[in-house]
Amino acid sequence: MTIRLRDGVEITLSDGTRVVCDADDPDGDVAVVTHAHGDHLPDGELTAVCSPLTAALGTARREDPLHRTTDDRVTLIPAGHVAGSRVALVTDPDGTRYCYTGDTSPRSRDYLDGFDPAAAGDVDVLVTESTYGAPGYEFPPHDAVVKEILTWLAETDAPVLLFGYALGRAQTLQRLAARAGRRVLTTQAVLRVNDPITDQLGVSFDVTEYDSATHDLGPDDALVLPLTSARADWIDTLRDQTGALAAGFSGWAVKDSFRFRGDYDAVFPLSDHADFAELCSLVEALDPARVYTQHGETTTLATHLTRRGYDATALRPGQSTLGEF
Repeated sequence: MTIRLRDGVEITLSDGTRVVCDADDPDGDVAVVTHAHGDHLPDGELTAVCSPLTAALGTARREDPLHRTTDDRVTLIPAGHVAGSRVALVTDPDGTRYCYTGDTSPRSRDYLDGFDPAAAGDVDVLVTESTYGAPGYEFPPHDAVVKEILTWLAETDAPVLLFGYALGRAQTLQRLAARAGRRVLTTQAVLRVNDPITDQLGVSFDVTEYDSATHDLGPDDALVLPLTSARADWIDTLRDQTGALAAGFSGWAVKDSFRFRGDYDAVFPLSDHADFAELCSLVEALDPARVYTQHGETTTLATHLTRRGYDATALRPGQSTLGEF
């Protein structure tokens, strides 16, 4: 077998079939898209193995549609990362079983079930994300973070700007702000993500589209915005005009630098990823013969796993990794 990090993660099976996961422009025999975040979606129109919700979200977020297909060699199971996200299990004709996690989280929260390693069954080769794959990236329990957010929303006598990724955190923030009794507003970037989630999962969002010309933010309002807009000039103007407080929501919030980079008044470690301890537990639960780390703290996590007795390697672009089972 060969596993390479090129444009996406490429798994070459014993019969020469090339399964390409989360590539910008996949050129293999089978394309897999694990979820609809921008860094996992293709650049153009594509037919790929993915969940029905990922196909709908990918199409909603891009001009070019994402079409869903299936393949007997690829099984998808819930990844626990964002709505529609899946872990891909790839079965080689020789019997070797590969597990490509994409992005994943074991924590169940709101309408999402966390990734359950037991659902993967026996795994020979694991390709795991390592976004937070370094000591120091350990998150408080999800319920504790939610309680802290709700308390801050209840005690803050000002409009609030809540910044999180348009797919994932933004849906959580809309629902938390509504629980706190706030009028919730958001932009088209978030609304077009909400719609497929409501259609396929039945999850409701009590939210109004924000229009700066018609909506004056009051002390009971919460405006949910994509994380990428936090440092936009119009945000600074809005904060000056309304006295709004800005809050950032990410796993990166465990580091002080996140608050200063985003110029936030408050930050909360609300994450859709596994933290360091959870990544280690995932590997332990799956107990593969080989582990490859990619995306994030690849070398740190691979080194830690090697010290714990695993055959672990950090994937690097262009590197070929060979092995036999």
